[in-house]
Amino acid sequence: MHHTFSVIVQFLQQGIAAIFRFVEIIWNWSAEQITKLTAVPWHDWPVLKMLMLAIIVAIVVWALYHVAWQLWLATERVLTAFAALLVVLVQTLPRILLAGVVAFGGLWIINHLDNSVMQIPQSLLVWHQAQPPNGQQITPDDHRAEP
Repeated sequence: MHHTFSVIVQFLQQGIAAIFRFVEIIWNWSAEQITKLTAVPWHDWPVLKMLMLAIIVAIVVWALYHVAWQLWLATERVLTAFAALLVVLVQTLPRILLAGVVAFGGLWIINHLDNSVMQIPQSLLVWHQAQPPNGQQITPDDHRAEP
C-alpha cells in the first residue's frame, strides 16, 4: 500500500510540475511581450497609433486584472482544500494509531504465546482418526492419541 501511495504521489508531482512548466513558458512569453509594449517609443507616434496603444494597454490591464482575480480565488480554494485535508488527516490519526496498536499487540501475542496451548486435542481431529478395520464401529474408548 505504501508503494502504491508513493507511485500515485510521484505521478501527481510529475503532472503538476509539467503543468507549471507549461504555465511558466506562457507567462514568460507574455511578460516579454508586455515589456516590449511598454518600451515602444510612443512619444513620436501619431494620435491614431497612440489611441491603438491605449486600447491595447486597456485590454492587457483588463486581462491581467481577471488573471489576478482568478488566481486570488484559486488561492483561497487551495488554502481551503489544504485546511480540509489537514483536518481529515488529524481526524484519522486515532484510527491509524488504533490499527498500529492492534497490529503491534497482535504480533506480540502471537510471538510470545506458548505453542502448546494452541494445539488442538487429537480427539477433535477427525481427519487423523484411525479407520476401523473391516467395517467395525469405533467407540470413544477406542481412540488413541498419536504421540
